Amino acid sequence: MTEPARGKPLPAVELSGLDAEQAVHRLIEHASRLPASDLFLSSNETEGTLAVRHLGILKPLGTLTREEVSRLINHVKAVAGMAVDQRLRPLDGRWVYTHDGRRVDLRISTIPTIFGEDMSIRMMECDLGLLELGNLGFHKKNLDELIALLHSPGGLILVTGPGGAGKTTTLYACLNYLCDGTRKINTVEDPVELVMPGIHQSEIRPRMQLDFPEMLRSILRQSPDVIMIGEIRDPVTAETAVLAANSGHLVFATLHASIAAGAINSMLALGVNSHFLASGLLGAMSQRLVGRLCEHCKTAHDLSGAQRTFEDVRKWLEPGQGEQIYSAPGCEHCHYEGFTGRTGVAEVLRLSQEIRRLILEKRPVREIRKQAIQEGMLDLRRAALLKVAQGITSTEEVVRTIPAEYLLPDD
Repeated sequence: MTEPARGKPLPAVELSGLDAEQAVHRLIEHASRLPASDLFLSSNETEGTLAVRHLGILKPLGTLTREEVSRLINHVKAVAGMAVDQRLRPLDGRWVYTHDGRRVDLRISTIPTIFGEDMSIRMMECDLGLLELGNLGFHKKNLDELIALLHSPGGLILVTGPGGAGKTTTLYACLNYLCDGTRKINTVEDPVELVMPGIHQSEIRPRMQLDFPEMLRSILRQSPDVIMIGEIRDPVTAETAVLAANSGHLVFATLHASIAAGAINSMLALGVNSHFLASGLLGAMSQRLVGRLCEHCKTAHDLSGAQRTFEDVRKWLEPGQGEQIYSAPGCEHCHYEGFTGRTGVAEVLRLSQEIRRLILEKRPVREIRKQAIQEGMLDLRRAALLKVAQGITSTEEVVRTIPAEYLLPDD
């Protein structure tokens, strides 16, 4: 099988003859059409560079002079309400860009470097229709498990995974699902990535001593039914989140952990009392994003000589699935990438009485994960294997995206 070169450059964007405003608009529209998750403007010792993050991989778009890049950065800063003359300290801003009826929320960050100012622009489509749980790409079993957690009257749900794995999108999709007018929903974020009607969203402001713990304590005085915490970073936030969950609030939060069971260990490492955690935690999920094979150039490869390839996931396969494996060499429709967009792979760990006992005893992550799998959890490895069997992604993409230790069968 021939796997496309994921590092292959994208077509350069033509900016010659344009003023700063026109060039910025063309850049944003070009990046949005790809679509890219991030747009980067930076300078090195000799030139300015343009790049995007496309399908999770950094791709160059072209070069300009350092002066030209500086003018583009200054224009974006001006539109986003950032201090144009402040180049020696990091700045943040926001700009909702509208084009052809589409709205793109741009979260802008600058940082000084030895060669000038670098700018990073996070791009997010302002389309609540994209935030349906069914559009996340999760297998039906994992989606059903997540929805069951959402119907709980109170408790803590943790979402884990590396940066850029879609955790924020999943949180917003959960809030969108719950936002039916019958619940008061509050969030504390850094920053607010997407404005959602009907939800009370707050940002932390460290320079004003408004950090996650302070904002969370204030939100609890607002009588919320549902609370979303952008990220648990410190012991106070972790403890407050668990106390809120134990007092009847439905609490969502992201956390740094590689797998769902690892979220439990991370909370204990932050000093959360194991009894409070065991009683307040509803479940944890971990997710990754894998490339979706291009339907225009996808090709099948017979697996008749390796019939046990999908034995571990046979019970979840539809008739005809798992008999072939797919790859895509790349074509003009996918910019010769072999992939068009990305889709989610997840594992959802729901707490049982046995898992609560393991938490109380502070048992290792491996034991908790093994117990969850024995109880029926569709883990990352098998969820990814299902994507391959269904022809949605390739084995090479799964290996690239998910750490090898989580792709090995459990003992």
